[in-house]
Amino acid sequence: MAAASAVSVLLVAAERNRWHRLPSLLLPPRTWVWRQRTMKYTTTTGRNITKVLIANRGEIACRVMRTAKKLGVQTVAVYSEADRNSMHVDMADEAYSIGPAPSQQSYLSMEKIIQVAKTSAAQAIHPGCGFLSENMEFAELCKQEGMIFIGPPPSAIRDMGIKSTSKSIMAAAGVPVVEGYHGEDQSDQCLKEHARRIGYPVMIKAVRGGGGKGMRIVRSEQEFQEQLESARREAKKSFNDDAMLIEKFVDTPRHVEVQVFGDHHGNAVYLFERDCSVQRRHQKIIEEAPAPGIKSEVRKKLGEAAVRAAKAVNYVGA
Repeated sequence: MAAASAVSVLLVAAERNRWHRLPSLLLPPRTWVWRQRTMKYTTTTGRNITKVLIANRGEIACRVMRTAKKLGVQTVAVYSEADRNSMHVDMADEAYSIGPAPSQQSYLSMEKIIQVAKTSAAQAIHPGCGFLSENMEFAELCKQEGMIFIGPPPSAIRDMGIKSTSKSIMAAAGVPVVEGYHGEDQSDQCLKEHARRIGYPVMIKAVRGGGGKGMRIVRSEQEFQEQLESARREAKKSFNDDAMLIEKFVDTPRHVEVQVFGDHHGNAVYLFERDCSVQRRHQKIIEEAPAPGIKSEVRKKLGEAAVRAAKAVNYVGA
């Protein structure tokens, strides 16, 4: 597993080629267990992982399962009624139904996923991307239940999930941030004054936003109020929070992301970058690595800034 770095490997003898059907939680049985040779992995926290539950579906879950199988770690799949015949269900050593098609009743149900982890005796949960992967409450729940959440600690998810908080932390850590305002005063007049100070065009962003929601480009003061109200309505509906921040709008930017890796001892490294500039409606279409046309000194500065960011929030991915 990419996020669970192993420091020791112990071979454990087990039966192979024996299959057993286990009961599904909600739907007719569709659970098979293949007892195969397994490998025990000790994480940097000193805990062993021999079985992992992947709280996701589709291509994301399949990629995690392929890596886990290469490492000899058993996999547990969860699926909604609509995904009962999906590839990730067939690939897993065990598979459990967690409800109907709507994600709120299946892949976003923290209680059901935790129950499957307990039933299957999985020591760790890999959230994949989307769904519960950036949910601080789920990461905390895994910790409370004594399970390994393969991802950042709850505190890092919290701090980086709120844009106003993350901007303050990044600025204090010496990470460059776009000029703007992310203060507590959310009055229309205050936001308008800061937009005037920053200079148009500006970007209005939902403090708890994501996926392009709650964002509006404002090119003149005459349209500021209308765009602010529109952004607030969308943010309230999508995130149940209409707090906003104002940033200087960067026209025709390049969207370059840096991968980071951190352990439980305060160490962090960057694993180079990828260009995600080709987007539609703020959603990435193509990601290219390494990012083309970037000078080596710029690439180094990006990586070093990413490491400072990771250390500032005590990011852990190993």
